[in-house]
Amino acid sequence: MPLVELRNVSKIYHLGGEEIRALDDVSLDIDSGEFISIIGPSGSGKSTLMHILGCLDSPTHGTIQLDGTMIHNASARELAGIRNRKIGFVFQFFNLLPRLNVMQNVELPMIYSGVSSRERREHAMASLKMVGLENRSKHRPMQLSGGQQQRVAIARALVNSPRIVFADEPTGNLDSRTGEAILELFRQLSTEGRTIALVTHDPEIAAVTPRRIEIRDGKIAQKVDPKLAGLDRQPTEHAMQNGEPSS
Repeated sequence: MPLVELRNVSKIYHLGGEEIRALDDVSLDIDSGEFISIIGPSGSGKSTLMHILGCLDSPTHGTIQLDGTMIHNASARELAGIRNRKIGFVFQFFNLLPRLNVMQNVELPMIYSGVSSRERREHAMASLKMVGLENRSKHRPMQLSGGQQQRVAIARALVNSPRIVFADEPTGNLDSRTGEAILELFRQLSTEGRTIALVTHDPEIAAVTPRRIEIRDGKIAQKVDPKLAGLDRQPTEHAMQNGEPSS
């Protein structure tokens, strides 16, 4: 059974009498341990897809299964519990609380889970060690570089041992060299069996993942089979249908 299974999922908004399909009949499987990217231009539907996969929103139509649980009809409270236990998020702007030190920021998801203070410290330190920041645990976010802040955000996303981590434009606020280091960290995490989905508009970032899913106009425009990992470029379905070169 896939870790994530979407079947005929649509998200429809009504604005000024007009129907807008942010997602349009999307079906998708993500297996445990996969490292994928969801790529598409602004307005393509990729962020809507991430919000639905990450239990931040519910679909208008269709079914969603996450780790054996059907979640498309879950209440807001149930979705919050699923997010806390099974999903980690990393965002472009880090979203660290400036008044808390690094350790306290990483501990936050466990506070909502009711973990004891001793266990929180142990798990937070272990998570910081994964990202190489155990010696920065008492620093405040503003005392860290952008790359270090993003590593703290990754440690926080991992601290509850989620089933899947979504990283939304995780290098968008970093210089190119620091961004490459963050992507290398995600690659390392994926080799350890973590399930990671990068959400991006940048083909160069998407190229680091073995599997790439392109979203356009609310639909999946391209699927790259994991067996084709290592090939830099794959022809889109549109190109293949029209006899265009894959260059």
